[in-house]
Amino acid sequence: MTMKTISIINLKGGVAKTISSINIAYTLVKVHGKRVLLIDNDKQGNTSKFFGLHSYDDKSLADLLTDRNCSIESVIKPTAYEGLDIIPANMNLLRANKEILLDVSRPQQTRLRKALSQLNNEYDYCIIDNAPDVNMTVINALVASDDVLVPIKVDKFAFDGLELLVEQIEDVKEFNENIAFKGCFVTMFQKNGVNVQGCEYLFSSTSYPLFHTVIRKTVKVDETTFVGKPLLDYKKSTAGQDYEKLVKEYLQMC
Repeated sequence: MTMKTISIINLKGGVAKTISSINIAYTLVKVHGKRVLLIDNDKQGNTSKFFGLHSYDDKSLADLLTDRNCSIESVIKPTAYEGLDIIPANMNLLRANKEILLDVSRPQQTRLRKALSQLNNEYDYCIIDNAPDVNMTVINALVASDDVLVPIKVDKFAFDGLELLVEQIEDVKEFNENIAFKGCFVTMFQKNGVNVQGCEYLFSSTSYPLFHTVIRKTVKVDETTFVGKPLLDYKKSTAGQDYEKLVKEYLQMC
């Protein structure tokens, strides 16, 4: 099969976007035996830091998008987990966004897709952890993506920015007509009145597609950021089980 590329994105911060990207990617590797490339597309570089691969000495996503002589193989780094590799990011993405806009000598929106097309069936999936932003590197990610998944947190502002994101997905269809908004999934769910009623409201009233699986809040998620281990490789947890269910629901949908 050809590699399927999935963008994890929300224009709001604090919705467990990076944790979701990491654990969806690792679940595909550990449970489903897939080969996965994880792309850190956020200048904060938290996905890169999680795996101990944040650096300014090595090439990163910024180089891949701005240096026409940079090969994709030169920016891919192996993680400690067999079957899971990463393209790291750092603050150089700020510079990259400006450089892409200023460089009109070659296409601006399709650079990441072109780079990924050079991989010869080395991966089954590519998961992109996107910044909560609409900039050139995020547009490149959407143009390169088959599917879009949106983590949301249950509160009054759960869908803030989603209309803009859906507009952006529609806009990139000029370059990528097959991109599909697969749906939102609830993260950091707690079994209290606000969350339960909030979920019921979201499932009954929204026009946006929603996954049935919700990701429960657990302190083990925070612990994994300190030890640098995905949930399924750390301790048994409700959130780890939930990400397994979410990936299963996604795969069945596909």
